[in-house]
Amino acid sequence: MEYVSYKKKRKRIVTFTTETREATTLVETALDCLRRDILTGAVAPGSKLRIDALRTRYGVGASPLREALSRLVSSGLVTIQGQKGFRVAPVSTSDYYDVTETRKLLERAALSESIGNGDAAWEARVVACYGRLDREHAILQGTAGATSDAWELANEEFHEALVGACTSARILQFRRTIYDQAARYRRLIILEPETKRIGQEEYCEMMHAAVARDAAKICRLAETHADRNYDMMVRLFSE
Repeated sequence: MEYVSYKKKRKRIVTFTTETREATTLVETALDCLRRDILTGAVAPGSKLRIDALRTRYGVGASPLREALSRLVSSGLVTIQGQKGFRVAPVSTSDYYDVTETRKLLERAALSESIGNGDAAWEARVVACYGRLDREHAILQGTAGATSDAWELANEEFHEALVGACTSARILQFRRTIYDQAARYRRLIILEPETKRIGQEEYCEMMHAAVARDAAKICRLAETHADRNYDMMVRLFSE
């Protein structure tokens, strides 16, 4: 039987661990790049995702890209059909209706628990995140149809802060997946100044409901907000 010294075995373990970490980092890099481009519309719904083109675009190898694409299939942002390869998931009013209704269920569950568990630190984060969102909203005033990555990030952070005291890992995981799918549709909506104003008023009411620990009101506001986004998308598809 071959004898392997402790030092050699330890070196192999260290090398294996390093290689594993590097591979994981590459997958995460590919995943972040793909997710960003899909959510922002940089790659259009229904577009074919060719590995060779993606390698050039992101500077990442084929294996990490395939792993990242497979994860995005699981989250519903990418589809795969046999030998035809990967594509960005298509969009439709029927799909967005399903996304909206699912989001309402998960948001209600996450918000209810979060409101019940929220402490002073949670409340302070909600208020701070709303303040940032309000500042980003002010920057967008008067720019019909415009949005920005800064506003999108502030919007995401505010929603995350509201559910920040929810302790159910599964609810939060499923909510994160459906939030991404809803965000992809939101980027397609052309927002007029009046629409933006109403949306920001809803966010302000949600913030005050959270501070007041009014779970019923904040859940109702969240559902109204989701329904209004869906109605705007239906009008957009019908034009």
